[in-house]
Amino acid sequence: MSRRTLPLNDTLYDYLLSVSLPEPEVLRQLRAETARHPRAEMQIAPEQGQFMALLARLMGARRALEIGVFTGYSALWVALALPPDGELIACDLNEEYTAVARRYWEAAGVADRITLRLGPARDTLEALLAEGAAGTFDLAFIDADKESYEHYYERTLHLVRPGGLILLDNLLMRGRVVDPTNRAPAVEAIRQLNEKLHRDPRVDYVLLPVGDGLGLARRR
Repeated sequence: MSRRTLPLNDTLYDYLLSVSLPEPEVLRQLRAETARHPRAEMQIAPEQGQFMALLARLMGARRALEIGVFTGYSALWVALALPPDGELIACDLNEEYTAVARRYWEAAGVADRITLRLGPARDTLEALLAEGAAGTFDLAFIDADKESYEHYYERTLHLVRPGGLILLDNLLMRGRVVDPTNRAPAVEAIRQLNEKLHRDPRVDYVLLPVGDGLGLARRR
């Protein structure tokens, strides 16, 4: 038994991955290619992808939303967990990064489940609301520009159904949130959002030490 989360050294972390949910080969290949990317740190950890896929299956999710795609690793985990007629709306700005994502979505046979919307996510979220999509999503994942997280959260809270789940990445900011001398705009934005999520009566909420801090907000 332990009263707090066990710290992981490299050996224990590798063991955890070796006995956790198997990573499909197409995802392993995407992760390997992304590891060579200059912005490789933007990709989520494999155990986080596994956890997100499990959540999607437990919820019976049919419709999902992702804000921030990068090379498509997290989107692919979720898309593989959706039923054949499920849909993932993926929002991103970068055509170069998402070209890699499209290639692997095709290879995995789930490209027909993913609709990529290129453009500012703020605009895409407003468009979805205007299209009547409020309350139609089961699951949402926010992993984009940190200064806009609160805006994304507020709009996404309207898009997910009651009982729907919003996942928010990077809420520990590699420990920078507890450094009072760090006043960087992104860090400040996440600090303020963490306080808001902690007290938000509209959701059931938990922040887990998965990856760089994963928040789970269930709309009441």
